[in-house]
Amino acid sequence: MVKHLISLCKNTIFHKKTSMANKKQNKKDNKSVVNSKSLEFLESYINNPSPTSYEWSGQRMWLDYINPYVDETFVDHYGTAVGVVNPDAPYKVVIEAHADEISWYVNYITKEGLIYVIRNGGSDHQIAPSKKVHIHTEKGIVDGVFGWPAIHTRSGEKEEGPTLKNIFIDCGCTSKEEVEELGIHVGSVVTYQDEFMVLNDRYYVGRALDNRVGGFMIAEVARLLKDNKKKLPFGLYIVNAVQEEVGLRGAEMITEKIKPNVAIVTDVTHDTQTPMINKITQGDLSCGKGPVLSYAPAVQINLNKLLFEVAKNNDIPFQRQASSRFTGTDTDAFAYSNGGVPSALISLPLRYMHTTVEMVHKEDVDNVILLIYNALLNIKDGQDFRTFNQ
Repeated sequence: MVKHLISLCKNTIFHKKTSMANKKQNKKDNKSVVNSKSLEFLESYINNPSPTSYEWSGQRMWLDYINPYVDETFVDHYGTAVGVVNPDAPYKVVIEAHADEISWYVNYITKEGLIYVIRNGGSDHQIAPSKKVHIHTEKGIVDGVFGWPAIHTRSGEKEEGPTLKNIFIDCGCTSKEEVEELGIHVGSVVTYQDEFMVLNDRYYVGRALDNRVGGFMIAEVARLLKDNKKKLPFGLYIVNAVQEEVGLRGAEMITEKIKPNVAIVTDVTHDTQTPMINKITQGDLSCGKGPVLSYAPAVQINLNKLLFEVAKNNDIPFQRQASSRFTGTDTDAFAYSNGGVPSALISLPLRYMHTTVEMVHKEDVDNVILLIYNALLNIKDGQDFRTFNQ
């Protein structure tokens, strides 16, 4: 599977004659943090399949992109990729995102050749019907569709919504044996076919912006540091972790390996301005109004204060969010590791999470990058964030 994902990446993404990203790039590119070259990478990176536990090809792309901006790179046993600046420095600061996208596992193949699935991560069964999919096999990609009974055939019947028990994939076969001849078996991974676009010159749209856009943003921080010839007094570890969607597992592993002194995590959070979202429970957050800074037990108070001060001093717009008990992001994994690591969360507002049309505002992406970049410039070597030392 990994070998085929890499091949897919090379054959269908890098060799495109015309990049939609270049067509859609804002004419005011010189005023944006994200430039045409980095946007071309984002498009390729989002389009490349990177399902949980099969992130390898996306990680290779990410490492190739970040390599010119760091001193060294490494990958752990499960695929978390890390770029390091000043690797010999004793004081270690992490900036982190996660690389995996939600997907499906083949779970049961009927004698008629239809395929039933289970989740790999938090895949939403309600969006599945009529979606085109890629089934990843050792023989290559197999196309399929999530079928659904026509409205005519449901007339007069009690409407039954999509559930994990009734959604199924049709790959044009008429028997289980025919499906298996294509290389499909229980455990084969399934991803959606939807690809990146720019909407109204305002939003980046695509599947798996949660949270490969985070990996993109921390790579852009590394680019800015290099382009602006900034010398940090500490070791910077730019971490693109695996398996967040199944319980923060990649972050749990890599924090034990790096043993950081500070961690700044970036992930997405919900824009709550669209219908059917209750602001009383979900908060009042909006795409286009800046990065979101969180209050939560895992978010270290004084590191968070530093982020607020940096945002205000650099005229970076921001929003506030409160999380009860835990953030549900890799922040929790870093904060409670190694005897406690001062950690904070910078979130990117996103519409339609865990669908294939996730949306983020271009200006928010720029501002998250700027906030992380300027925060790094304000962290001192050996800085002690303990409350009683402030």
